[in-house]
Amino acid sequence: MNRRHFLSSSAALAAAACSSSLPLAAQTNPAASPDSAQTPDALNPGGIRVAGIRMVPVFGGKYKVWTKRMGAGPVKVLLLHGGPGFSHDYLEAMESFLPQAGIEMYYYDQLGCGNSDRPDDPTLWTLPRYLAEVEEVRRGLGLDHFVLYGHSWGGILAIEYALNFPQPLRGLVISNMTAGIQSYLKRTAALKTQLLPPATLTRFNAMEAAKDYDNPEYQRIVMDDLYTKMICRLQPWPEPVTRAFGRANDKIYNQMQGKSEFEVTGNLRDWERWDRLHEIKTKALTLGAAHDEMDPADMQKIASLMPNATSAICPNGSHLAMWDDQATYFHHLLAFLKAV
Repeated sequence: MNRRHFLSSSAALAAAACSSSLPLAAQTNPAASPDSAQTPDALNPGGIRVAGIRMVPVFGGKYKVWTKRMGAGPVKVLLLHGGPGFSHDYLEAMESFLPQAGIEMYYYDQLGCGNSDRPDDPTLWTLPRYLAEVEEVRRGLGLDHFVLYGHSWGGILAIEYALNFPQPLRGLVISNMTAGIQSYLKRTAALKTQLLPPATLTRFNAMEAAKDYDNPEYQRIVMDDLYTKMICRLQPWPEPVTRAFGRANDKIYNQMQGKSEFEVTGNLRDWERWDRLHEIKTKALTLGAAHDEMDPADMQKIASLMPNATSAICPNGSHLAMWDDQATYFHHLLAFLKAV
């Protein structure tokens, strides 16, 4: 008997042995609250309070991904984090606002990220595979008539999901993501010209041309001179943001984006969906920010091209406007979620 089979068998036996002694409240109504006892399956114990955490099988059951439910209410929101290769951690601002508003939210670490399985298999890091994973997670969590929220790379996934799986959607939020890589590159090229002094810009462009991305000087300019102005403008960064950067899976990021924030050389380089936005009929909100690496005008343009969409721009925010323009960001997000 191999270790995985032994562990799954032991968990099943333990669940069966303990079920008869559980209090009645822990055996019934598993969806009553995020911390209520859940029904068992191959990946999750039965009758155990697990703070809303559920492991969901993906890729035909070969791997599992981590999810966590917080709050309870008729509006259910599945959160797609950015990257590619980051984790849910930097979205933890959500739990200070959504549950208190009676909104049920679900964190989800994509495969290869955060608390989920992290296989070393480059064939898995593609947009079509991740799109299929979102639907597997949606089904695994039993979500129907739900709101899909996508931030940054998660916004790409959200657009793709709305185009391919519109039926379960109650609403769609695209946060801080444009609808095509060329628009993104145009914006980041303009920003580095605006934000860097001429001598620094010349040196930075020379290192980009030489693909010298691992140069400590290059990394310093990115983190100190650029990210502090267009990714998160707070000083110091909130701990969940720093934690998310520390947990990032660079192998996924490098394969899908590339080694630079300012050149897309990975398999997302040809992604463009401007010409298909009119097909998304779901009620939608686009959220942007004045100082974001995504052009706020693009966020407004996306909304104008979708039949049932509105847009809101955070005047003091950047890419992580849920942190550096928090009041504005959550004012618009909560208003949409309550009305959807």
